[in-house]
Amino acid sequence: MGDKHVVRLLDVNPFIMCPICSGYLVDATTITECLHTFCKSCIVKHFENSNRCPKCNMVVHQTIPHYNIRSDGTMQDIVNKMVPNLEENEKQRVREFYSSRGMELPKPVYQNPPVTDKKKSSEKKRGILAPGRICSTTTSPMVCLVLECLESGSGKLNYQPLQKKFVSVSGEATVKHVKAFLRKKLQLDSLCEVIISCGDRVLEQDCTLNFLQCSRSMSQGELLLLHYCLSSSKYKCEESK
Repeated sequence: MGDKHVVRLLDVNPFIMCPICSGYLVDATTITECLHTFCKSCIVKHFENSNRCPKCNMVVHQTIPHYNIRSDGTMQDIVNKMVPNLEENEKQRVREFYSSRGMELPKPVYQNPPVTDKKKSSEKKRGILAPGRICSTTTSPMVCLVLECLESGSGKLNYQPLQKKFVSVSGEATVKHVKAFLRKKLQLDSLCEVIISCGDRVLEQDCTLNFLQCSRSMSQGELLLLHYCLSSSKYKCEESK
């Protein structure tokens, strides 16, 4: 009765690894039609060229397969607890990604401030857990964006719209991050202004993607459609003369 059954990580690997990249699941995302689970970045990228499940070949959606995927927080919690250091290593990769592109790091992936031994001791006496203990297993939900180019005014500027318009990003990212991403991808100069809208509303720089998703009553995993257009201050100056 008191015997413990030890399960080797090797034995459960087939259930907690992504069939696409063969690595452990990161931001686990499940297809609602067949219930197969993948890394969100892997399945979003796969759906750029296919509308079928990469594991069972089922048609997920005739036109937009991204509609039928949902974040699987329960599965991700299981993976994080079973695989040592997986979550922290992934956070480190996110920090390096933003740093290498000169972009501001979204708040949830900032490291917790160091806690002194004296503070630890007093908190322990009062039964308070350190911030790192509370936040170590929580991750910001990811938001799937569709970035559509508006044609208005595009004739004045020599640029090509995004070839891959589906993007998966932290929900704590702001419109400012999206603009920086577009500037990087489209190789825009400093005179070019990026305007992003959602529906008929032009978005402010500090507006977060989580706020947009909540304000539009969207469920987790549902695609958030944003439109972008470019205008140049150079042309504005010429027109005002």
